[in-house]
Order: sequence, then structure tokens, then C-alpha cells
Amino acid sequence: MTEIEEVDLIIPPGTPRTIIRDIASMFDLEMVSVTRPLSYANMVNDERELIAFRGSPEEAAKAEEYLVQKIREFIDS
Repeated sequence: MTEIEEVDLIIPPGTPRTIIRDIASMFDLEMVSVTRPLSYANMVNDERELIAFRGSPEEAAKAEEYLVQKIREFIDS
């Protein structure tokens, strides 16, 4: 039996809840919690629990495109 590959789309800290909610309802992805090491500024070697969406690479790519677009719109407003 072939295992279906799944990928995680990590949601950047500070992403507005409205964008997260939209992704949850618009895309066929499962919301999960993941722990990842941070490696910037004064957070080197710290680990943080982050929100992610898990699913097929194709669906995650579509959601990532949407996420980037909406974050850019949020920053520009």
C-alpha cells in the first residue's frame, strides 16, 4: 500500500485569526500543532509550538499562495 505524502504549512506567528479561519474553511487541510526550533534574533535554539495546516502538497501550496497574498494585503492596509 502506498502512503500518501502530507506536508505542513506553518502559519507565521502574528498571522491574523481571520486569515487562519479562512484557510481552515477554504482548503482541505487539517489544523495541527507543531513544535519547531526558532533560529533568529534572540530566539536561537528556542522551540515554540506553532499552528500548521497539514495535507497534500498540492492543497498546501494553494493555501500558502492564499496566505502570502492575504498577509501582504494586511501589511499594506
